[in-house]
Amino acid sequence: QVQVVESGGGLVQAGGSLRLSCVASGNIFRIHAMAWYRQAPGKSRYLIANITGSDSINYADSVKGRFTIFRDNAKSTLFLQMDSLEPEDTALYYCWCKADRTGYGSVYDYWGKGTQVTVSS
Repeated sequence: QVQVVESGGGLVQAGGSLRLSCVASGNIFRIHAMAWYRQAPGKSRYLIANITGSDSINYADSVKGRFTIFRDNAKSTLFLQMDSLEPEDTALYYCWCKADRTGYGSVYDYWGKGTQVTVSS
């Protein structure tokens, strides 16, 4: 099995910073891609930043210039540095990865349970 665990959420004032971490562990041959999603109350979950299998990085317009995604491949860890936080960033943040468990094409999507980020005004 593969486990994905996020950490680093919390309560912060507007203008502050937080760094989220995500560790993928278990029976993993290779991680192809990783990403951060978020879901605010009453809204759908959506992609905010991702690193593709070719190490391309993409951001949603809502976080571009304020958030930075980066990855430690050796430790199968993904980070999200969030600066200049706004109350609109309040949401449950989820980590996603696409991982190959065996090296023979058994590639699946895996999700963490989320970490809460609350930004007060």
